[in-house]
Amino acid sequence: MDENALATQSRHQQFILHPHRSLTPRGFMIVMAAIGAVSFAAGVMFVLMGAWPVTGFFGLDVGLIYWAFKANFRSGRMFETIDVTPQSLTLTRVDPKGHRQSFDFNSYWVRVRLTQDAADGRNSLRLAMHGREVPFGQFLTDDERAELAPALTHAILAARGAHF
Repeated sequence: MDENALATQSRHQQFILHPHRSLTPRGFMIVMAAIGAVSFAAGVMFVLMGAWPVTGFFGLDVGLIYWAFKANFRSGRMFETIDVTPQSLTLTRVDPKGHRQSFDFNSYWVRVRLTQDAADGRNSLRLAMHGREVPFGQFLTDDERAELAPALTHAILAARGAHF
């Protein structure tokens, strides 16, 4: 491999962004087992007291909690990748169903914009080029976006071959 190809390869960086999920699948099973056990015990108590119709609502609660956790896990399957090369920056979004959406930018002209909303103090990240802006990393926390902005800017400058 010649030196130019090696230099180009070393200036390629990829960032993979995932939403944070603190509950593991094993933790989910433990939480659901605990909720189910408590609901079953309470349901038995109500049946013994003669209020058997209440038991159905405990089952409904467990079902709704299960559905909410599953929807949360499904949304956690989304991710974004940012590929930075000397020629281009490509942002690819993959939604929970696997649908891909890509945005291509010229590495020389693209800028990373970290803005803060005056109303609520939250920040947002955008890739900007020639008046076109594409938001990304919306599922990240404010601190994660604040850390990503300079790291991505540094990667873009490194890909261009800029000296720091």
